[in-house]
Amino acid sequence: MADQLTALAEEPPGSHIHYDVLNSLEDDSAEMIIEIDNGEKETMDLSKYDGKHVRITDKWGEDYTGMAEYGNYDFLKCEYGGEEDGIFIEDSLIYHSQIASIEGIEVHGTVELWTERMILRRYRPEDADDLYRYLGSDPAMYQYSGWNPYATLEMARKTVQGFIDRYDGDHTYSWVMDVDDVIVGTIGAYDYNDDQIEVGFSVVPGWQGRGFATAALKKVLEYLTENEGIPCVTAWCAAENVGSRRVLEKAGMRLISEEKGSLEVGGRVYDKLVYECKACLNG
Repeated sequence: MADQLTALAEEPPGSHIHYDVLNSLEDDSAEMIIEIDNGEKETMDLSKYDGKHVRITDKWGEDYTGMAEYGNYDFLKCEYGGEEDGIFIEDSLIYHSQIASIEGIEVHGTVELWTERMILRRYRPEDADDLYRYLGSDPAMYQYSGWNPYATLEMARKTVQGFIDRYDGDHTYSWVMDVDDVIVGTIGAYDYNDDQIEVGFSVVPGWQGRGFATAALKKVLEYLTENEGIPCVTAWCAAENVGSRRVLEKAGMRLISEEKGSLEVGGRVYDKLVYECKACLNG
């Protein structure tokens, strides 16, 4: 990552901004005092912005907007030779002393979300080839749903572009599960109506059983209920689809109904299980 990172320029000669580390170097949430020409001091605890969407203006007037990842003193010292903590936004690193202002911002729709091991991001046109290869060409991926929007490369490209075109609409939520630039699955929420929305997900076969679907679903449920204010999120699966059932239950969704023989896919009939998450993930 270091060779791809865009680090901001060092403080130019003649600058009168000075900083002092208040906490010990072992303290990951080190606060710093920034002293400006007029003698006023402002304390900023950058660690509180970790994982939040922010807008940063640096002291040269450049703006950065996106999900903040906090870098503590020890990490930045070891990896980049820095002498202070800072904030990563995408491929940019803004050191503490370079920040003129930072504020949390309100975001809606398909915004970038992070879990411990992956990023949930928007679709890109180039994702279509991988989605066709990993999801569309595997019959097991639509065995219990009958829905295969990536069945051909042309369909995959049309589907991906459709997601992209709808990103500016209200209540549009479509993410790719991305682990180090590798697509491991997809997750989205659809058919918003009367304060309710339905969530669905797919995981690439080689990445199944490793907790990615559960982590993604937990993060999306949290975002939909807490950030978007959607009181009820639902999901369904075939009773025989043991893997999906486990994901839904591990993510905190509650089974609310079992519809006998109501799901027909490829000439086979399944019982349909309906789950819901209301208001708070841990409700």
